[in-house]
Amino acid sequence: MIATPVLTDQQVADFDRDGYVAVPGAFRGADADAAMRWTTEVQQMPEEVGKHWVFHEQSRIDGAPLINRIEYIAPFHAGFRELTEALKAPCAQLFGEEVVLFKEKINFKMPGGGGFEPHQDSQAGWDVYASNFITVALCIDAASEENGCLELAPGQHRRGLLRGMEPLTPEDTAGMTFRKHPTQPGDMVLFDAYTPHRSEPNNSARIRRMYFATYNRASEGDHFAPYHADKRRNFPPDIEREPGKEYVYKV
Repeated sequence: MIATPVLTDQQVADFDRDGYVAVPGAFRGADADAAMRWTTEVQQMPEEVGKHWVFHEQSRIDGAPLINRIEYIAPFHAGFRELTEALKAPCAQLFGEEVVLFKEKINFKMPGGGGFEPHQDSQAGWDVYASNFITVALCIDAASEENGCLELAPGQHRRGLLRGMEPLTPEDTAGMTFRKHPTQPGDMVLFDAYTPHRSEPNNSARIRRMYFATYNRASEGDHFAPYHADKRRNFPPDIEREPGKEYVYKV
């Protein structure tokens, strides 16, 4: 059974102040190794219609196809189902009540893979499901400045939603300070849906995989199934797409 991380009072206070908190060594030893092993297992699972969702991108180096991210994992992998249960506890500490899983994914930032422009998760229209969310980013591979570690802007969550359905503009981010957070396997970062964050492309020869699990307050309902049904209609995994139809990823 994988261990359940517990936040300190100081970490809870830091989250309230900054909109996020970094937790080094949240998972250690066998637990960190299990998360890495499970990630590799999911990466090697064949793409099938009606199963986990695989999305691709083109390498910035030579245009070759790369795995960009895999979503909708826990229904098809026992290890990640266990992990999503373990990650509920720290999110419940921060919300002050029980939570339910909203969505989860692995971001695969391969060598040559692109970065993520500054954005708030709430910009993706999540407010139709719940008022706020907490995402746990669990480091699978060492994340450095060279391979595009997570960068977050402290204190900006208090400004609420800045822009909908498109990345933040330079005007939106004027005056913001984005702090780089290099992480090691087993470290985690928790942030709310209004915290601006970004990451640079992977300009190194080392892969940077990170697992993201997002939760909302249980009192605001369980939206896992309707969210995925809505997304499947609007932005399905690559294997389920209609030939000739254009799909646009916004945020």
